[in-house]
Amino acid sequence: ITLIRVAFPAFNDGRAFTIGRRLRMMGYTGQLLAIGPVIADQYAMLRRVGFDGAEIPDEVAARQPQDQWLFRADWKAHDYQARLRA
Repeated sequence: ITLIRVAFPAFNDGRAFTIGRRLRMMGYTGQLLAIGPVIADQYAMLRRVGFDGAEIPDEVAARQPQDQWLFRADWKAHDYQARLRA
């Protein structure tokens, strides 16, 4: 399998984060995409747990332009826990 899409039924439903993380921990190395109403603020966490990207609905994309997503693309820069430990 080269691509897995994990459904996020709502932006406040975090179960898909766990599914993505577990897939990576079990050794999945293919492309992993979140699909659903994920918001830009969650993108760093998506990347941190192993997702490669997100497929979002048009209405979410209209409210959150690409620059908001690109700002959060470097998940290591938005890892507040690492900054707290430093």
